[in-house]
Amino acid sequence: MPAHRPASFGKLTLLPVAPSVWDAVVFALVLGVLALVAFGGRETLQPLAVGAGPISLDPAVLPHYALRTTLRMLAAMAASLVFTFAFGALAAKSRRAEMVLIPMLDVLQSVPVLGFLSFTVTGFMALFPGQVLGVELAAIFAIFTSQAWNMAYSFYHSTKTLPRDLKDLSDSLRLGAWRRFWTLEAPYAAPGLVWNAMISMSGAWFFVVASEAISVGPTTVSLPGVGSYVALAIAQHDLKAVGWAVLTMLAVILLYDQLMFRPLVAWAEKFRLDVSDAEPPRSWALDLFQRADFLRGLFRPVADILSSVASVRMGKPIAAPPALTRAWRSPWTERAWYVVLIAIAVIAAWRAIAFIGGAVGLAEVLHVFVLGFYTLARVAVLIAIASLIWVPAGVWIGLRPRWAERLQPVTQFLAAFPSNLLFPAVVVLIVRFDLTPDIWLSPLMILGAQWYLLFNVIAGTRAFPHDLLEAAASMRVKGWGWWRRVILPGIMPSYVTGAITASGGAWNAAIVAEVANWGDTKLTAHGLGAYIAEHTKDGDLRRVVLGVAVMAVYVVLVNRLFWEPLFMRAARMLRAD
Repeated sequence: MPAHRPASFGKLTLLPVAPSVWDAVVFALVLGVLALVAFGGRETLQPLAVGAGPISLDPAVLPHYALRTTLRMLAAMAASLVFTFAFGALAAKSRRAEMVLIPMLDVLQSVPVLGFLSFTVTGFMALFPGQVLGVELAAIFAIFTSQAWNMAYSFYHSTKTLPRDLKDLSDSLRLGAWRRFWTLEAPYAAPGLVWNAMISMSGAWFFVVASEAISVGPTTVSLPGVGSYVALAIAQHDLKAVGWAVLTMLAVILLYDQLMFRPLVAWAEKFRLDVSDAEPPRSWALDLFQRADFLRGLFRPVADILSSVASVRMGKPIAAPPALTRAWRSPWTERAWYVVLIAIAVIAAWRAIAFIGGAVGLAEVLHVFVLGFYTLARVAVLIAIASLIWVPAGVWIGLRPRWAERLQPVTQFLAAFPSNLLFPAVVVLIVRFDLTPDIWLSPLMILGAQWYLLFNVIAGTRAFPHDLLEAAASMRVKGWGWWRRVILPGIMPSYVTGAITASGGAWNAAIVAEVANWGDTKLTAHGLGAYIAEHTKDGDLRRVVLGVAVMAVYVVLVNRLFWEPLFMRAARMLRAD
């Protein structure tokens, strides 16, 4: 009897599979998610007086608040993914674009969330006057700024370290830019990008208080959400409400870990270059969707059509005219590009000086640079300490897939835990033992940022070729020699990605960590974060711009003079191998 084959029409394949119980479960799950999205999204269209009313500390409202916060974070994550693919790919493939985009990325990641809010809240509210949607977009944009830079760095660094033999293979197959992106570059970057998306999602919780409880000068708006709930609980010294908020965060993190990130981690495992004997990570949700043959068969024609269109429209390389190619590669074009960049930088600096100089003197500018050096010293010390702790821990977890699977939700929760909730204990301890705020407020800066290091080291270790580990074991390379000659060179690009984003996160966290309040007690450390926080609260945009500009100068200099040479050296070593 001949085998029963699927019916086909051209490139379209229709699976004659009857619906099963798995299809029913998946359909119910998808329908429930869509219903929640519709329920939470409809409130963004309400008038501002109705949709952004008073925040309640009743625990019964927390499920609704958690839904609103999660939808904002997922919307920001979708925008971050689009930004990552566009920004990271362009920076990695074009040297001239790289000269502009990577320093720009350094500047963007150094701008604190409150720095963005200072300029975006009024603009978004003006777009939708009297509507919740304007404030929602401002909150989503603020969350986006805490997610996108880390993911863009990850994709950029993965594309830059793409093995040369894979590039040569794609050239020999004459893959177009579009097909090369989706068949080579995006899959190669997928494992690291998934882990960085995970930490970006968790890191957004750190700034969700500032994103939902918006206060910039005379503008004060509190959107329903876990962040605004936490802000009100801290303001009213309600530790019981803080506890309910923490439990809600834990529940939400467990849900999106099981339904989104754990399936993504298991799915991205198939893009690893080597085959390991270790058991790959598993996900019940991914297994469930893979068993739903009928639903996948319904959507397969749509996927086939899109694939066919992409192959026809974008699959073939487009050759530029020879004259245009010669002009683009000409040394004169290179010089002209440098002139344009220098002119733009001079104009931007002149406009910034003109704006700031109207209210700020030279003495204050020099004082702000001194404050920036204080914050820089804190960041450097904290990154060094975090590296000593989390690089060995990340390697240990990355080499043990089962432990990585078990610790995944735990590390996500720890990364998401807002340091704001620790302010009461920190303030009490500092006052009780008469400690120096300049030193003992510093750990609050690294509480959220340190996880960028851990997650990137885990991702780098998971991507490390298994045959090299076996070769090192067969040659009995152990101890410090194993670290120095085997694992550290292999994970160095991932470590640098984590260190850059961790330092950027620490600079961002300085704005909330260098000023701690609890009741009538206020502790302030000397630093740039405290300076920006103080003038953001007062609505002094000139001094906010000054503080953000000085922070950007420090971040760009450190990244260009230290982290970039380290990454380029590691990338050359990997490509040589």
